[in-house]
Amino acid sequence: MDAPGALHHMVARGINRQRIFLGDEDKKNFLDSLSALLKDSGITCYAWAVRDCHFHLLLRTGTVPISTLMRRLLTGYAVSHNLRHERSGPIFQNRYKSILCQENPCLLEPVRYAHQKRCKNEK
Repeated sequence: MDAPGALHHMVARGINRQRIFLGDEDKKNFLDSLSALLKDSGITCYAWAVRDCHFHLLLRTGTVPISTLMRRLLTGYAVSHNLRHERSGPIFQNRYKSILCQENPCLLEPVRYAHQKRCKNEK
């Protein structure tokens, strides 16, 4: 479900819970791509957390559907990641997960969760 102004908690993880960010350069590449896509889409990002094996975003839909942003972000990142690391194949497990959020005092809960959640192998 998506409509202009809807608030979504987005989550995507690595295939088999493997790492999708192998270092700071990968994380920077991902966040740079996200930033550029947000500017073009009119979507607002209120919070983000990038972990080694997954990420969380708190997004408010703009004029572009959230599925369009996520498709461009995940596909673009996977292609550039595979080129940088000389690999092929998918890096994300299934499709991203989108949780529609209500705007109330509980809004901060997804943000707290995103910043506390860690990968099993993460330092």
